[in-house]
Amino acid sequence: MNSEQGRPSGRRETAVAVHDTTPADAGSHEDAQRILQSLRDELDGLDRTLLETVRRRLDCCCRIGLHKRDHAIPMMQPHRIGVVQARAAAFAAEHGLSPAFLHALYELIITETCRLEDEIIGAPSTSA
Repeated sequence: MNSEQGRPSGRRETAVAVHDTTPADAGSHEDAQRILQSLRDELDGLDRTLLETVRRRLDCCCRIGLHKRDHAIPMMQPHRIGVVQARAAAFAAEHGLSPAFLHALYELIITETCRLEDEIIGAPSTSA
């Protein structure tokens, strides 16, 4: 993301100078710390959601791997990787995010997905 794009939400970040806390501004320092903690709490919640979503995505990919194994469908589907990467690029463009970041993120996710599917497809089928 370049400086013209601002933050992902469209807000621009503003630098704030930090000064020694004196009794006159102790309240504002406490307010700043409370706001910072609130923002960190929000970020922690978003991280939990992100991690849970990644776990659910990998679980879905495992089910896809089982389906591929049980129906003799090849693990590698290059066109599907292109679809996923194109969707991430479009999302980046629409929301002012770095396309390179989302591409790299999905490279990691796709690599793990392929590893899991390889393990599943290489395992014996349990279907009757």
